[in-house]
Amino acid sequence: MAEYSGVMVHAEAEEGKLAAIATELLGCGRRLADDLGEELSAVIVGSGVSNLAAEAFASGADKVYLVDDALLQDYQTDTHVPAVEKVVRQAMPRILLLGQTSIGRDLAPRLAFRLETTATMDCIELDIDPGSKRLRRTKPVYGGNARAVFTSELDPQIATVRTKAMTPLAPDTSRKGEVVNVAAGLDSSKVRTRVLEKVKQEVEGISLEAANVVISGGRGMGGAEGFKQLEELAKMLKGAMGASRPPCDNGWVPDVLQVGLTGKIVAPDLYIAVALSGSSQHMAGCSGCKNIVAINKDPEANIFREARFGVVGDWKKVLPAFSAKVKELLAG
Repeated sequence: MAEYSGVMVHAEAEEGKLAAIATELLGCGRRLADDLGEELSAVIVGSGVSNLAAEAFASGADKVYLVDDALLQDYQTDTHVPAVEKVVRQAMPRILLLGQTSIGRDLAPRLAFRLETTATMDCIELDIDPGSKRLRRTKPVYGGNARAVFTSELDPQIATVRTKAMTPLAPDTSRKGEVVNVAAGLDSSKVRTRVLEKVKQEVEGISLEAANVVISGGRGMGGAEGFKQLEELAKMLKGAMGASRPPCDNGWVPDVLQVGLTGKIVAPDLYIAVALSGSSQHMAGCSGCKNIVAINKDPEANIFREARFGVVGDWKKVLPAFSAKVKELLAG
């Protein structure tokens, strides 16, 4: 019987190209595969996705499994789970990585059940244990207040990875590899749902998930007027505006701007937290940020324990001074 070997990435596609999370996972998978001295493969599932193999090779893959079928046009559990399962059973990867996205969150546990293994969700760090050669999976627990490390003796070792937790490789278009076409073998009569319509959320400027700078406000902003100042500063810094849950619940800003355990997960280079306390639920959504700057008049606020830099003061005084300095520096 063949043994499990190599690292496989479930590479999501969107708008005719690999999604950002796919290239991030391929960068991480390349490192893990090199540590094991094994192959990195990608599985791309969809309709009209054959042209994405070259992009996967450029991002680090050695082999690409393509499952191209009209029934795979939109993600549906009834079609994608058996399609990916078929590839995994054929390739037998030691490690299978998926994104912590709406697709990955649905796909990973279902695959784990079918393959009689385990899945660790929402990982932010992955590495190979030098002794056992097993995958160590680090994820936030207790609302982001602690981190836990998991390993498993079962193969394949499945993990979903948080967006922006990993760094993609610089694309190398000279890289080539093997393409394996796999027939989906789907029965349309067993598909229990169908997509009737897609409504795309219109986002002005940079989306929260893609922004390298995010400025979030909390309950202490006092109302919708304060968020106009945050929005102006975010535009100056070419970033995006976010919020904790209370401003969203109060209708000061749209719900889609919520950062936290029940909102968006962000990991920008710079996260400016204005007049928010830093509850564990909110920090669960931004714990992967590289630099957190806090502005709060309460010196005991939890956000200062999470921040790299902090200003104790009234945001109504601090923010205008900060914005003026930003304008000065940008002008110079």
